[in-house]
Amino acid sequence: MGKELVIIAGPTASGKSAVSVALAKKACGEVISADSMQVYRHMDIGSAKITPSEMQGIPHHMIDILEPTEDFNVSVFSELAGKAVEKVRSDGKLPILCGGTGFYIQALLYGIDFAEGETDNELRRMLEKKAALKGTEYMEEELRLFDPVSAKAYHGNLKRIIRAIEYHSLTGKLMSEKNALERAKEPIYDAAYFVLTMPRDVLYKRIDKRVDMMMANGLISEVKSLKDMGVTREMTSMQGLGYRQIYDHLDGRYDLETAVEEIKKQTRHFAKRQLTWFKREKNVIWIDVSGFETPEQIAGYCLNEITGMDING
Repeated sequence: MGKELVIIAGPTASGKSAVSVALAKKACGEVISADSMQVYRHMDIGSAKITPSEMQGIPHHMIDILEPTEDFNVSVFSELAGKAVEKVRSDGKLPILCGGTGFYIQALLYGIDFAEGETDNELRRMLEKKAALKGTEYMEEELRLFDPVSAKAYHGNLKRIIRAIEYHSLTGKLMSEKNALERAKEPIYDAAYFVLTMPRDVLYKRIDKRVDMMMANGLISEVKSLKDMGVTREMTSMQGLGYRQIYDHLDGRYDLETAVEEIKKQTRHFAKRQLTWFKREKNVIWIDVSGFETPEQIAGYCLNEITGMDING
């Protein structure tokens, strides 16, 4: 195949997983997850993890590879996902990267090296302690004082806010400027980059319905089980939407109704930020999925676009 990589991206609840499976079946491909929560074992409900039956026999990579007590970040993702891409290609299959974490997708697509001595564990721990005392909004306001662009882009994302403050403290540079330079790079893969979208009100209804389904399927029990395993609120795995709100509910910070409404609200905000991120990416093919009836139809559209690029040619 001509293309080295196909990307199926988009906001949460846009139907990426089903489209990726359908495309993999049509194009002899395998799926590589670009999701920051589905890497964790025992975290199925809150991460909306694709089930074995939904995979329809298509091999999936980067799912269930870590314990919830382990850290996961963009550097680890880039290394492991890069190996997965090469493995799939060496087997003569088409790698299909599927996910909504635009930062991870960007890192893999452009070969961004994050191991540049721009981290300091002691400073990171100090900032994390400060955040625990002062809260996310305080840290976001601190970042806004010197890097308002990053503060807006990372709204509500404490991990990224702390990283941007750390980067500035160590280098004197702005994370927003670093990101802009990275976007100016040429990709290291010859890729077809699709982003699924739909009318905002339709997406928000899908998000609310998904959260209700997670609750009905036992999200509270899942988080209780994780707590019993020794997973703490501060761990990377518990920063995921849904998990941190239910964890706070179990700790008595929210009543259940408030926790559920907070999950819905924060997930809608997250979807909005995801769309903003993808709009900044280059050479993206946008697909309004509301014009299609099935994932197979969307996959067929993608395949026609790919064929037009002489991928299968």
